[in-house]
Amino acid sequence: MESFAGLTEADARAFTSRWLPAWTGNDPERLADFYADDAVYCDPQVPQGVRGREEILAYFRRLLARYPDWVWTNTAVRPLRGGFLNYWHAEIPVGGTVVACDGVCTVTLEDGLITRNEVFFDRSPLLAAMTS
Repeated sequence: MESFAGLTEADARAFTSRWLPAWTGNDPERLADFYADDAVYCDPQVPQGVRGREEILAYFRRLLARYPDWVWTNTAVRPLRGGFLNYWHAEIPVGGTVVACDGVCTVTLEDGLITRNEVFFDRSPLLAAMTS
């Protein structure tokens, strides 16, 4: 039988305790430091993904500048081969309101850096708040 080659739940939680706070505070360089040079990042805004550190950093610069005060927290993790599934909650200030979003993302790691990160959530409440 093949052995599992992923993170333990404790290791995944430890990684998220360092990584998720980097999404807050408009410091895209700090956030990009968690990603490998050849990483791929996808979310509902860029479902085709951005590839490589320079594209990811450029995208993070725009995204974090738009939402400098959002706060991401981990709600659960599930180990996967090569990484983990991260369940998260985000509080996103938009205008005079705060939009609460829950979602998941896959995180694949190699040598302690993210090589692939795919984010999934229903962004309808966020888009509605942006147009009101």
